[in-house]
Amino acid sequence: MSFFPAFLATTGSIPPLLVVPFGLLLLLIATMPLTPARVHHWWEHNYPFVSIGLGALVAGYYLLAVPAGGVTLAHTLHEYVSFIALIGALFVVAGGIHLRVKGEATPLENVVFLFMGAVIANVIGTTGASVVLIRPWIRMNKIRISAFHVVFFIFVVSNVGGALTPIGDPPLFLGYLRGVPFFWLLEHVWGQWLFTLGAILAVFYAFDRRSFQHAPARVQDLIKRPDTFRLEGWSNVALLAVIVSAVFLPGSYFLREGVMLGAAFLSHRSTPRVIHEQNHFSFGPVKEVAFLFVGIFTTMMPALGLLEQHGGRLGFQRATQYYYATGGLSAVLDNAPTYVNFLKLAEVTFVPPTALEVSSADGANYDHRAVHVLLETQPNIVVAISLAAVFFGAMTYIGNGPNFMVKSIAHGAGVHCPTFFGFIFKYSLPILLPILTLGAWLFL
Repeated sequence: MSFFPAFLATTGSIPPLLVVPFGLLLLLIATMPLTPARVHHWWEHNYPFVSIGLGALVAGYYLLAVPAGGVTLAHTLHEYVSFIALIGALFVVAGGIHLRVKGEATPLENVVFLFMGAVIANVIGTTGASVVLIRPWIRMNKIRISAFHVVFFIFVVSNVGGALTPIGDPPLFLGYLRGVPFFWLLEHVWGQWLFTLGAILAVFYAFDRRSFQHAPARVQDLIKRPDTFRLEGWSNVALLAVIVSAVFLPGSYFLREGVMLGAAFLSHRSTPRVIHEQNHFSFGPVKEVAFLFVGIFTTMMPALGLLEQHGGRLGFQRATQYYYATGGLSAVLDNAPTYVNFLKLAEVTFVPPTALEVSSADGANYDHRAVHVLLETQPNIVVAISLAAVFFGAMTYIGNGPNFMVKSIAHGAGVHCPTFFGFIFKYSLPILLPILTLGAWLFL
């Protein structure tokens, strides 16, 4: 303890003030994109140093002052490598797929496109699906593209669609790493997923039908022309299959991560430059995720530790409590750490220590055993946390990584996009929130 200021001292091995770096990092991630240009410019150039610096502060304390802190840190970094390998590999390979679209879409064709995008998001992730599909979506609605087209794309493809598999959205992959079986969510949430998706698409159809009826007469002529869809980069489709298959490989010795990164390397080397240019591909987004999440994973350790020690006192007992608490934070913070913290809260609330045969210092084995007991005894709690983390990520531009990326691409293509608060007050609160509330009332 002599290596750290006295104000960090506490009766337990994890001082509550050590949560401050975690909260500060999440606050910066949420607010910096909204700051004036000069401040935003500073953040864009210095966020790696901020993230790594805050993470190093917490890591140093764990190594020097927390019993078995080195084991916890090693387990956390292994989890981070697995997480970033999947996200990065999907991003690179999806960036080598280009979908050419010609023609003007009808409202029904738009609904079908969004539904297929939701399904695809479960195979290549919400980030991958957003990268592949946002530009074709803009092109197929180029004459009457409006702000609501961008908003509903974010609702469906960038968020709600990816709720069925661990590949679909980052928080669910973290759940998979902690012991949630790959197909468990598909078996337990497909009904609520279909209801939520169907309700959102029904509202979108009403919006789009009205837009179509008020469109210029030349749009009617374009609708009569045959549509053209052409997929370029077929080799990357095979590499996506390799990445998905690698998820089932053992996590020891980084075999799973090695296969994923190998597929990404082959994709980047073999994809024709013209496809990357058409997709405006760059490593900028995945570099940002890598730097920010190494800080998130590391600074999150004290929060998880304190939840393990004291979380049972919070009194969260009902699935709806976890649903709205997880969702409320996922809307304004990154949904991956929010998911992990509430999953830990559920573990310490519902899983008695006597049900576990290993100590918490045993790392991954402890996490897996606790999650397995939770799945058997309180499946609705895990469903509530999982769906809230994914669904409520669509409430704001900062709720999930692909949201701002889609807005940026659409804005660059000349599409009018709602402001940060316009997105919330015109679309999220009056449209999405009632649907998510009704879904919770019906299914939870």
